[in-house]
Amino acid sequence: MAQGPVRNDDPASGAATGAATAKPAGSRRGLFLPYILLAALALVWTVAWFMIRARAEREIDGWLAAEATAGRQWTCADRSLTGFPFRLELRCASLAFARSDGRFSLGPVTALVQVYAPRHAIFEIGGPFKVQQGELTADATWDKLEGSFHGASGGFSRVSLVADRPRGSVTGAAPEPVTFSVRHLETHARPTPGRFETDGAVDVNLSAKEVALPLIDALAGSGAPADLALDATINRAASLRTGRLDQELERWRQAGGSLDVALLSVVKGDSRLQARGSLGLDEAHRLMGKLDLRTAGLESLVTQVVGRQLGADKGALIGGLVGKLLGNKSFGAPAEDAAPQAGGTPLKALPPLKFAEGRMTLGPFVVPNVALTPLY
Repeated sequence: MAQGPVRNDDPASGAATGAATAKPAGSRRGLFLPYILLAALALVWTVAWFMIRARAEREIDGWLAAEATAGRQWTCADRSLTGFPFRLELRCASLAFARSDGRFSLGPVTALVQVYAPRHAIFEIGGPFKVQQGELTADATWDKLEGSFHGASGGFSRVSLVADRPRGSVTGAAPEPVTFSVRHLETHARPTPGRFETDGAVDVNLSAKEVALPLIDALAGSGAPADLALDATINRAASLRTGRLDQELERWRQAGGSLDVALLSVVKGDSRLQARGSLGLDEAHRLMGKLDLRTAGLESLVTQVVGRQLGADKGALIGGLVGKLLGNKSFGAPAEDAAPQAGGTPLKALPPLKFAEGRMTLGPFVVPNVALTPLY
């Protein structure tokens, strides 16, 4: 027997079917909610970034105007401020600075700041670098130059500068231009813990690898490159500003500024020198202070230098006398001075090197043909 279509008149079953049909439509609308929120967040962040950028532009313009009022003129060629969405990149096709006592210029400069870490800036600086200070002029370039600045409330926590193969020349400081080159240069500075707030002290670390200075090479009779390292503290460094060099040095001197040398190390071929002490400026603006010296291989250096001036025989004689002087126990070299150092040769103590009243003395002996002239 033929049967008709089966009908399901159960209301509950119909409701369940309707709910099953409606549920996918609601869940599809929910899928779009995260994208809507993300688009809204992106819109808000875009508006916020452009507001931050506009504020940065105003602060840069205000700082440049304040510097110009103070007699310091900065020129950032083709200035641009980009970096959307998470950073600000200030770019200058070239950067120039001028004031009454001198001027300098640089190649392309980029300063980068992440918007979520505004106190940490990274710099990339291109050459050439040209500077003029009175009769002194200098030109330099490099393969790569980078720096960083870590700010802190009321000051900074660290400043660093790293350069690969800087090289250049200086004219006006000697009858002939002084040329130089360095394979790698690093310098770092930070507030001295526990002393920055009271003494304005700043710790400085400098390292220079394979320094070539033909003027010194000719004097020393050795073309071997030198490695330099310096650990020092600049007292009253917080008193230094960006005014004229002579004015800033005088303000620093009057504030009691000094340079405490924890260690100065110079290695050139077989000769090594270490120095510790403190330096400053006297009322006549000349270098003053004392350095305690330790050395190895200085006898051969003295022989070469004196031999060039007075002849090989006298050079060898004076070099031998220096060797005996370095072996003299009366200068009080501590036991550790005689211990072998990295080069395998023990460092021996020299008499202290003193700078006072325009003269430089090594122990009781005045260094001839050296006059300490005012620095400004």
